[in-house]
Amino acid sequence: MASFAAPPPRGGPMVVQPLRKRHCAECRCGPLPLVVVEGGVPRCLDCGDLGHLVFLPRGDTALTRRAREESALSAVVVRFERRRGRYERQGVLVEEAGLARAEERCLADAEARRRRRVRDAGRRAAEDVRFTAAFAAEIRRLFPGCPQERARTIAAHASVRGSGRVGRSAAGRALSEGAVISAVVASVRHVDTPYDQLLMSGVPRHEARRRISVRVEGVLRGWRESRARMPEAAVDVRVRSGDSRPWLPERGRP
Repeated sequence: MASFAAPPPRGGPMVVQPLRKRHCAECRCGPLPLVVVEGGVPRCLDCGDLGHLVFLPRGDTALTRRAREESALSAVVVRFERRRGRYERQGVLVEEAGLARAEERCLADAEARRRRRVRDAGRRAAEDVRFTAAFAAEIRRLFPGCPQERARTIAAHASVRGSGRVGRSAAGRALSEGAVISAVVASVRHVDTPYDQLLMSGVPRHEARRRISVRVEGVLRGWRESRARMPEAAVDVRVRSGDSRPWLPERGRP
C-alpha cells in the first residue's frame, strides 16, 4: 500500500479528513471519513485507539477549548486545502463525557453573559438619554429660536449609537460647537429645503447645496436672532431658571 502523506506533527494525536477514499491498513474497513496516520499508512479511529472519541466541528472557540480541557484524550482534525496548499483545522475529537461537561459550562456562561448584556444595554440606554438631552440643550443654547421639539429630534438623530453621525464623533461626544452646528445644518438642509428633491432629480450634491445655501442660512439666522429679540431681563431670568420655552410677553405689557 502506498504511504499516506500526513500533516506535520503539532503535539498530541492528529486525525485527517482524507480528500480521496482511504481504507484502514489493519482491518481493511472503509472508505474512512477520518484517518489516523501512523508510519505513513492510514488507520481507522478504532485501530488508532481513538474510536471512543466524538467529533466537535470548529466554530465555537469556547466550547472547543473547554471540551479539550475536560477530555483526558483529544485529537485535532485537519484537512488539506489544495487551493491554499496547507492543512487546515476542521475541529477536534474529544471524549463524549468531556463534551457534555463543556456544554454545561458554556450554558452557565451564556446565562451570565445574557444577564450582563441586559445590564449593559440598560446602562447604555440611560447614557444615551442623558447625552441626547445634553445635545438638545446645546442646540437650544446656540439656536434659541429652534423649537424645543425640533432640537430634541435633531439631537436624537445625530446621537444614535453606532450610526457614525456627527453626534457620535469625538467632537460630537464633547458637544463641541462645530459638531452641534453641523447637526443642525444637516437637519435644516433635509427638512426645510428642497435639497433631497434636487438630489433625486440628478443635481450634483455640491450644486444642490449651493442652491439651498441662502435658505439654510435664513433658517439658521432666524433661530440665532430669536434671543436678540427678547428683552434682556427676560433672557437673564430664563437662562438662570433653565426654562427653555419660547418667551412671550404677558398680557397688558408691550
